[in-house]
Amino acid sequence: MRKFQHYIDGRFEEGPASFESRNPATGEVWALMPDAGRDGTDRAVKAAHRAFTDPAWADLTATQRGKLLYRLADLIAANVPALAAIETADTGKIIRETSSQIAYVADYYRYYAGLADKIQGAYLPIDKPGMEAWLRREPIGVVAAIVPWNSQLFLSAVKLGPALAAGCTIVLKASEEAPGPMLDFARLIHEAGFPPGVVNIITGFGAECGATLTSHPLVSRIAFTGGPETARHVLRNSAANLAVTSLELGGKSPIVVFSDADIDSAANAVVAGIFAATGQSCVAGSRLLVQRDLKDRFLEILARKAGQIRIGDPQQKETELGPLATERQRDRIEKIVAASVTAGARLITGGKRPDGFDRGFYYLPTILDCTGVNSPSVDEELFGPVLSVLAFDDEDEALRLANATPYGLASGVFTRDLARAHRLVRKIRAGIVWVNTYRAISPIVPFGGYGLSGFGREGGLDSILDYTRTKSVWLKTTDDPFPDPFVMR
Repeated sequence: MRKFQHYIDGRFEEGPASFESRNPATGEVWALMPDAGRDGTDRAVKAAHRAFTDPAWADLTATQRGKLLYRLADLIAANVPALAAIETADTGKIIRETSSQIAYVADYYRYYAGLADKIQGAYLPIDKPGMEAWLRREPIGVVAAIVPWNSQLFLSAVKLGPALAAGCTIVLKASEEAPGPMLDFARLIHEAGFPPGVVNIITGFGAECGATLTSHPLVSRIAFTGGPETARHVLRNSAANLAVTSLELGGKSPIVVFSDADIDSAANAVVAGIFAATGQSCVAGSRLLVQRDLKDRFLEILARKAGQIRIGDPQQKETELGPLATERQRDRIEKIVAASVTAGARLITGGKRPDGFDRGFYYLPTILDCTGVNSPSVDEELFGPVLSVLAFDDEDEALRLANATPYGLASGVFTRDLARAHRLVRKIRAGIVWVNTYRAISPIVPFGGYGLSGFGREGGLDSILDYTRTKSVWLKTTDDPFPDPFVMR
């Protein structure tokens, strides 16, 4: 059994307590994880606070910070197989996806490495003679970065990358569900040569570790990815330190398919959007809105494709769909699907555990036709391989259904009518609109949500500025003495 450690102030250490992590493919305990608790979390924050002003980090030039990030990117690229194997063992995500995603994560760090010395201030043409004024951008301070178990190396890159490029220091809390990849990632931080305390990586439970971190008086910035309920706790905790906070939360993303679309392309995108990563993605296209005259034919295509997905051991390269990450998650999905069928939804395919998988947390790719019924699967984020289908007659109805959710993270539109596409891009309430594609990402393009999908943006050119504060500087340019304030002139 593997035993993981925290990384605090440049040292690897055991937690005061530990907890078990189960392999989702087998259901068996495969590793012991450290629990930072209150004391370990407090020490991590204090280490980051000390490192923030330590000359070993604070006196580095922006270019030198960038070189450290380039070195980290190269180490990630060289360690893809090891990192991917751990992520697959701990989360159940298939090895082909963890491998490709982690390889691309290296490009995110390269992107932010290049931005490190592009942070610029401004000269201000003020209205006062004999004075000059300008703005400096300075790092905001200690960052509390909190990531969930899914896509954690990617979701940490869009926080650590810009924060380190800006000159901040970090305490990263990995989810208590499957924290192995982030705890192992700490060895690359160490090998890259970041000074002690600049990056600290811990895990633990919300009531002690999470609450201590997000309310800590030395934390200036919180970057959180997770669910809305936990986000509410984060916001309440941040009232203690008034930390600047960004939230990237869940979604109930619609994919809108019009009858004039490239049907095969749209079907492939829908399958990728909901069944990739076993549906465990914040941008999963879990609501299919399909034009009514196309619906029956389109559902036949989707059902055939879903039935051809290869389910198996996530460590095998031929596997296309692995288990859910936790037994609790599978149990919840089973209940919601059953409740949806009871409410009148028609089960097209799936809806149960696959035959021959007595161990692990597997669930079949599932499609529910929810047209005309109030189905729980339409409203609730399931975080699993379940697609809810609704039919629409015209563009106005499609738009109404697309926006009929408190979430607003991602969406997709499939049509050959570009005028229609532009209209929907303007009117869909979501932070991402993919047109005739889905799940495309790039370090150059920011992402974030509306409504219950959170606020703030990650990725892109401006994200580095979110880890800085502006400082106004005034300089008197004449030798005239400061006038007596009590002599009227």
